[in-house]
Amino acid sequence: MRDRRRIRRTPTVIDTDPGVDDALALLLAWGSPELRVLALTVVAGNAALADTVRNAGRLVAVRRPLRPPRIVPGAASPLRRPLVTATHYHGEDGLGDVADWPAVAPPPASPSAAEMLVAFARIHAERLTLVALGPLTNVALAVREDAESMRRIGRVVVMGGAVDVPGNVTPDAEFNAHVDPDAAREVFDAGLRIDLVPLDATRQAAITRKRFMVVLGPRPHPREGPSGLLARRIAALTEQAFAREGPRGMHLHDPLAVGLAVDATLATWEPVRIAVGDGGETRRTPGPANCRVARVVDTDRFIDFFLERLCPASS
Repeated sequence: MRDRRRIRRTPTVIDTDPGVDDALALLLAWGSPELRVLALTVVAGNAALADTVRNAGRLVAVRRPLRPPRIVPGAASPLRRPLVTATHYHGEDGLGDVADWPAVAPPPASPSAAEMLVAFARIHAERLTLVALGPLTNVALAVREDAESMRRIGRVVVMGGAVDVPGNVTPDAEFNAHVDPDAAREVFDAGLRIDLVPLDATRQAAITRKRFMVVLGPRPHPREGPSGLLARRIAALTEQAFAREGPRGMHLHDPLAVGLAVDATLATWEPVRIAVGDGGETRRTPGPANCRVARVVDTDRFIDFFLERLCPASS
């Protein structure tokens, strides 16, 4: 067994809009001793902000990480356009409409998500990893507040975009980029150290329901401890996603971004200059690279990594 005391823990902030795949990504992050998750900055996207903030609290309450992250509400709508959600996929509540979540209180008053991102960037600079799993509205607002500090962040791992493949909302656009293309454009033009994890990569990371449930199945009954309850929550909240995705299984979009934040060698990378179109298109354009793009995923190694850490028996 690994000695966690010897693992270097990277200060990490996750900007998120939970969301079923965000939920799995957060559980993966809390199961990864390499990451010290300081805060969840929450944005509207998969569901309205009130729902995504509540969902972040629900996941913390069920997973009970040793050091609970601060939950910081952020932007309730895109920079310049109305919010489009994905409740048709994630359920009306954003987490598969699963019943009997624990009651959670609203997070205490705090600075905005953008202000918190800037504060963490100033404190941790190159040591900080920012993982952005939703529309980039909070990140763009942080760049507007203090671009210089945001440029000091060591890695900004962004799940979004469709570079050389079709989109999943329009023929050319992926959901996160489509929801707030203005924010995405500002972020890609800001000079941040971006690792982009687009649909090109995440469509390589699919898991069948059978393989997924084999891992969750042996967990104890909820009365026997928190890992049993957690396993059953995971099974319930993913049920709709597996039903919709079909025989190839569920794509692990956001979990792959977290996996690559932990271990960049799970994929090969290519420096690329990305231009963001008005509909959220993210296409190659001539000029100096403004990000590196995850290209080929070591799928088997990633899936093993994901399943090992998702719901540890000792949780």
